[in-house]
Amino acid sequence: MYARAHASGVASIERLFGLSAHGTSLRTEILAGLTTWLTMAYIVVVNPAILAGAGIDHGAAFTATCLAAALGSAAMGLLANYPIALAPGMGLNAYFTYTVCKGMGVPWQTALGAVFLSGLLFLLVSVLRVREWLINAIPLSLKLGIGAGIGLFLGLIGLQDMGLVVASPATLVTMGALAKPATLLSCFGFLLIAALAARRVAGAVLFGILITAALGIPVGLTAMHGLVAAPPSLAPTFLQMDLSAALALGIPTVVFTFFLVDVLDNAGTLIATTYRAGLMRPDGTVPRLREALLADSGGAIVGALLGTSTTTSYIESAAGIQAGGRTGLTAVVVAVLFLLTLFAAPVAMAVPAFATAPALVFVACLMASALRDVAWDEPSECVPAVVIAIATPFAFSIATGIGLGFIVYAVMKTVAGRGRQVSGAMWLIAAASALRFALL
Repeated sequence: MYARAHASGVASIERLFGLSAHGTSLRTEILAGLTTWLTMAYIVVVNPAILAGAGIDHGAAFTATCLAAALGSAAMGLLANYPIALAPGMGLNAYFTYTVCKGMGVPWQTALGAVFLSGLLFLLVSVLRVREWLINAIPLSLKLGIGAGIGLFLGLIGLQDMGLVVASPATLVTMGALAKPATLLSCFGFLLIAALAARRVAGAVLFGILITAALGIPVGLTAMHGLVAAPPSLAPTFLQMDLSAALALGIPTVVFTFFLVDVLDNAGTLIATTYRAGLMRPDGTVPRLREALLADSGGAIVGALLGTSTTTSYIESAAGIQAGGRTGLTAVVVAVLFLLTLFAAPVAMAVPAFATAPALVFVACLMASALRDVAWDEPSECVPAVVIAIATPFAFSIATGIGLGFIVYAVMKTVAGRGRQVSGAMWLIAAASALRFALL
């Protein structure tokens, strides 16, 4: 009886995901899902820590993060049949907390409303197929600059949390006190993560965070209160977004920045992962793109309803693809593991900032590598990209970095006699950014 039921279940999974047609197996897909989860599970520790800075309840943010990742990953696996997992995005969570809530003084409920509106906009452009036009209108150099700029922004936040960088009235920023135990442990954590990653250890970031936090227990820097418990209540954040306030505030730049970064992030992830998995067509197009975009935009909308910043596709999915994942079953396995992670709240909530900060710096190193593909021999391409990469962390604003870069690009191309290379969408964004800066 058991054998017959098992065979029937395997056959159903085969029909649903087409394992044989994609040259994979049930065992391979499960192992690939586990690999992907290990590489991105750090988000359940880091995201609540960042969102707590905006005033969001830490426990509710943990539950929202796990549920958003589970629902988004399951949607990607079932709708698009892609081995791509979703979770609240790094960079977008920093923009949510440090630029919108802290920098602009916007309540987190209103910021969640902006995330929800950006998700609706993403859904609309996906259904109307406007997304391709918008992505193609933005030059590759600026896309690379945005990715690097967000990475450096995360890096600056991480260095602050590590205690390596502190404010200085004379030099703006300066070196912190390295002798502090928390700073020393943070430095060790970064080196550990980097070393594990260099040895291709799956889950290097997660293991680095947990080991660093554990080393803080003997010196009283980490307080543990158990290993397993019921998930924290979602009540403090569930359906708490304030749409009317988001609309009344008139914050189109906030909504557009959430939208733009989400669109670019998803585009890059889909292209990179489908290519690596051998799922991209010979002409360079991505099959089932509409379904994948619907899963992405739906993830952002659901995440806002739950109480977390924008949910997006994770490039860490490439680790599972490298392990053999080729179908949506990989993403579904990731979803199940995130649901199980809900019961590890005591561990996740006990991890202090000095243990998560090294992860931000390491992710920053990975994201900054996008600059390597910039056309360095063409000033009108590389200068705007570098402006975005520099301005984003030092202005402490992703929106400001993007706006300055787009303005510089339009001006340089026009002065160089190449104004025709600047698309209408680019001119529109550059003009809107210039107007925003003029009104500040």
